[in-house]
Amino acid sequence: MRIPLSWLREFAQVPAGATAEDVMAELVKVGFEEEAVHRPTDALQGPVVVGQVLSIIKEPQSNGKTINWCQVRVVPEGREQTLTGDGIDPSGVQGIICGAHNFVEGDKVVVTLPGAVLPGDFKISARKTYGHLSAGMIASVRELGIGEDHDGILVLSRIGLDPEIGTDAMELLGLYDEAAEINVTPDRGYAFSIRGVAREYAHATATSFTDPASTVQAPAELLNGYGVKLNDDAPIYGKPGCDRFVARTVRDVDATRPTPAWLSSRLRLAGIRSISLPVDISNYVMLELGQPLHFYDQDKLSGDIVVRRAVAGEKLTTLDGKERALDIEDLLITDDSGPIGVAGVMGGASTEVSDSTATVLIEAAHFEEVSIARSRRRHKLPSEASKRFERGVDWQVANIAAQRAVDLLVELAGGTADEAGTDVGTAPDAVAIHLPAAFAAERIGIDFTEEQIVTSLEDLGAVVEKNDGGWTVTAPSWRNDLDTKEDLSEEIARLVGYDQIPATLPVAPPGRGLTRVQQQRRRLIQALADAGLTEVLAYPFVSKASNDTFGAAEAGAERTAVKLANPISEEQGFLRTSILPGLIEVAKRNHSRGFRDLALFESGLVFLPGDTVGTASIPPLGVKPSDEVLDALYDGVPDQPLHLAAVLTGHDSPAAAAHTPRAWDWADALDIARLAGDVLGVEIVASQGKHQAYHPGRTAQLSLRTGEVVGYAGELHPKLLAASDMPARSVALEINADALFEAAADVIVARHISTFPVATQDVALVVPREVSADDVLSALREGAGELLEDVALFDVYAGKGIEEGKKSLAFGLRFRANDRTLTADEASAARESAVALAAERFDAVQR
Repeated sequence: MRIPLSWLREFAQVPAGATAEDVMAELVKVGFEEEAVHRPTDALQGPVVVGQVLSIIKEPQSNGKTINWCQVRVVPEGREQTLTGDGIDPSGVQGIICGAHNFVEGDKVVVTLPGAVLPGDFKISARKTYGHLSAGMIASVRELGIGEDHDGILVLSRIGLDPEIGTDAMELLGLYDEAAEINVTPDRGYAFSIRGVAREYAHATATSFTDPASTVQAPAELLNGYGVKLNDDAPIYGKPGCDRFVARTVRDVDATRPTPAWLSSRLRLAGIRSISLPVDISNYVMLELGQPLHFYDQDKLSGDIVVRRAVAGEKLTTLDGKERALDIEDLLITDDSGPIGVAGVMGGASTEVSDSTATVLIEAAHFEEVSIARSRRRHKLPSEASKRFERGVDWQVANIAAQRAVDLLVELAGGTADEAGTDVGTAPDAVAIHLPAAFAAERIGIDFTEEQIVTSLEDLGAVVEKNDGGWTVTAPSWRNDLDTKEDLSEEIARLVGYDQIPATLPVAPPGRGLTRVQQQRRRLIQALADAGLTEVLAYPFVSKASNDTFGAAEAGAERTAVKLANPISEEQGFLRTSILPGLIEVAKRNHSRGFRDLALFESGLVFLPGDTVGTASIPPLGVKPSDEVLDALYDGVPDQPLHLAAVLTGHDSPAAAAHTPRAWDWADALDIARLAGDVLGVEIVASQGKHQAYHPGRTAQLSLRTGEVVGYAGELHPKLLAASDMPARSVALEINADALFEAAADVIVARHISTFPVATQDVALVVPREVSADDVLSALREGAGELLEDVALFDVYAGKGIEEGKKSLAFGLRFRANDRTLTADEASAARESAVALAAERFDAVQR
């Protein structure tokens, strides 16, 4: 919200010398954020004066252009020129070359004299051009930085001005004014007005405030005006889309009259372009009082106005010239011809006010927030009106805003107001809030006095009544965000001053801290970072093809994913079911910038929808849903387990003298997965696996001892790497971290370290080629019994000396006892027991 200081001074006690920075500093005290300062004099410097064209000599040029050699008086005749400087003629008449042709002799114009500086750091000086010494410039609107019109110079009579020659044009056009811009949070819609900001400035400075609404004399009752019917037969959440509609008529309006400079300059500083006098008046009233208005050409209306929901198939051409297909949820303004506007968002072109308009019908209505917000988003039609309506507008100010617009149309456009008017609707019930005496102090941490509490609430405009144990507070009509005692206590804290809240460090209750899962997750992430991997964050939005490839092990397997209703890109219209697509995109982006050797990982949620996604309807606001409704909502939320994934490309280290880097391979991906298990105290079993995203022969399936599959690791499929423009032989892994957390013991107990020596024995077993080494290893571990400390595969051989269709697996076995030194016979017996079980299960034969 931009606040012109001259406008703010009309209703708040802003010191004469205060700057926009000073005003923002005060508003920060009551919870607003600084945005920017808008000060025309930062880019425009004088002397800039009013001049009158005395003569124009048209001089054709060899380039085909015709220039005007003008004599312009910049000092009233008979007076002395008080300005001095190089190029300023003491006679008060300046010779100026001008290329525009939209003015005549006798016109009063804006003249920038030598020494002036225009926006863009364009310095004005006397210079020789087209055979003349041109000492100044006759300025256009765009050259002055007050508009975009560059078709010709600014002729003051066309904007309703006839000032004295030599008048300071910057003061005349309001260019010495400045505006402070603040950020208004969504819950404080009342501050989208001079009325709201002036009240807040008074709070911040403990000064008086004049309510702009109190200066308008509106009729106590409006009768016999233009016909209006409120007919919302499908209210959202049971709240009517329109609960007040005020209509006033002003006749004999001259819509072609220029907008006064004071009004257009305020609109310009407030960030709104001047369009025409009627439109500017509607915008001016909206900015001043916070009530959006809409003006209709009453002669273009057909029958009564009806506020209703759209009918399927209806269309409307809005003021921006676009035809829009309407939704049955849209709230419309209609007459006998059909829709003439989307309520609170934008009017229709068929009833637009134009230069030929003579009778204006003013609409000042109160619309329900959700209806306006949904229509605005649905039609992608942000507007100043919708911005205010969807945040909440004061129900009580509609008739006052309409009267203010009537007064300005009569004063500035020469109109005549009808005494009759329309005011239909039902006022909402005032909300009475009980505020216990001690509640604010307990919530905020300050011992507020009774005077501080009552004064703060009354300054807001609330009605405060003392009762047993506290107060009954009725919030003002412009503060629809105040519904609970918590809201009131926060307002008390804001007005007393956030700087009064003591800074105390909260003490954690004993026995609390990170949860078991939080600790596990931190250990896991830290372990991968310590191992040299770099953590990254990728977007959770992916394409359907990515989910199809990474979301299921088998190609063509049935899979589901959550489709986004409003994706940032149609190519990434789904929530991820795997982390790897995003990681691969990050790796790909780094490769394109020259980073080839990468070890990236990410931990994050994936989204796995069940049979039910979402619910058939949304529970109403303001009422706690029943347990059944909550259960249904939770049932519709996709399962979101935490996954851990890594992608390794290129080499494990940079090349250096006497050092040859090693290329990452599938074993590295498997080692990272095992590291994750070791950190959590969970044994991960790797076996030959198959996944459509991985190389057919270089993929490990990762499981728990229970047989539950928790992920895959290995080399990515060559076709996938080629399609992604990734280096060949890149490897990856992805595991379900939540499954590891659940399998991990609450307390990891360190195994006893025996002081007795280890006995090592090797064994080579010939088994059918289809038997996996991991299955044989498991049989050896089981058969060897409690003396076996460790067993590891160290060689696989198939070739000469081995029967066709079979392979030799060589294992190293380590035996140790906790209470004695093992004899060779004991170790051998344990080994033979292990071999026997392998022979029983897989027909293994010892070499």
